[in-house]
Amino acid sequence: MESLAPGAVINAAPARRPGVVLFALAMGSFAIGTTEFATMSLLPYFSQDLHIDPATAGHVISAYALGVVVGAPTIAVLAARLSRKFLLIMLMLVFGIANGLSALAPDYHWMLFFRFISGVPHGAYFGVASLVGASIVPVEKRAQAVARIMLGLTIATVIGVPAANWMGQVIGWRAGFGLVAVLSALTMGLVWVFAPKQARDLDAHPMRELGALKRGQVWLTLGIGAIGFGGMFAVYTYVASTLLTVTHVTAGFVPVVLCLFGLGMTVGTLFCGWAADKAQMPAIGLCLLWSAFWLGVYPFAAHNVWAISLVVFMIGGGGGLGIMLQTRLMDVAGDAQTMAAALNHSAFNFANALGPLLAGMVIARGAAFNETGYVGVCLALGGFAIWIVSLLDNRRRAGLIK
Repeated sequence: MESLAPGAVINAAPARRPGVVLFALAMGSFAIGTTEFATMSLLPYFSQDLHIDPATAGHVISAYALGVVVGAPTIAVLAARLSRKFLLIMLMLVFGIANGLSALAPDYHWMLFFRFISGVPHGAYFGVASLVGASIVPVEKRAQAVARIMLGLTIATVIGVPAANWMGQVIGWRAGFGLVAVLSALTMGLVWVFAPKQARDLDAHPMRELGALKRGQVWLTLGIGAIGFGGMFAVYTYVASTLLTVTHVTAGFVPVVLCLFGLGMTVGTLFCGWAADKAQMPAIGLCLLWSAFWLGVYPFAAHNVWAISLVVFMIGGGGGLGIMLQTRLMDVAGDAQTMAAALNHSAFNFANALGPLLAGMVIARGAAFNETGYVGVCLALGGFAIWIVSLLDNRRRAGLIK
């Protein structure tokens, strides 16, 4: 079999039906998005069933995120020479089994373990799927292709998460994780049928992939995501609790607000995919400032149902940050594309662990659930500070700064 050039992303011949391929890959992101965000929305229900307080239940979400942080780089190194199609199918298999076991978790400690295992394939799947998606379209449309794959995740916040939340109320929280296991099996079938058979990179080896860690811009880009994106997770983790205890809505209204978050994320993903192809770095900075502003408004809006609905929609719009950082890493990673692509999701799930952890600490000290917005502002501005460092480093390398 002919090998790819080191770090190749773009095929010589684009796929004849890229839309179908992107849909198949997006189904996997739909499954992942459903479990990642639905776990947060189901927190009030499984915390009660497992006899733990909401702050402790947040550790279940952090366990999943830490699974992503550990799994993404490990799989990128160990599976560097595997066929991307085969790897995607195997990742979905592990993901589906782990979510099925999460539905059967008998207590808090088993739940922690199963959520950790569920997170292990997450980053590698998104990383490899993004590389496959970018490889089947012209280079000037690669961010939009990645955005279409990530639409599965955002649509999950519109359909999958509210559905899982409704199932959690009517059937029980375990049904939400069972739904994800079914979606994983569907994804395996779609990828098997529609994903292209690409030549393996026979020159790939662990040391080449680890070379991504030697690049300063890779670390800065990962830092933007690891810190800046944590603000959204600090708030979203406790949105359901905020709605129930601060806004005082009925339980039936919670899925509606979660749906609005998903709609905002969908719009943000589409816009950011377009913006990243036009002006990548400026768009990243503006997205971080957008998030910081609306996270700052959140504590004040939480007392009115219409205000918090609008603000949650706007916060969701900041979710498009991931698309821009994914393509940014393609530019700065050199020949370590798989590692960099996977590490992007490690960074975001570090944020997914950091945001709820810091927010949970604030809540444990007596803060109201809506005050997680202040934690969110600090994290978003922290990401913006790293963006400034990255921008200055770019200009220095280009000779614009002595």
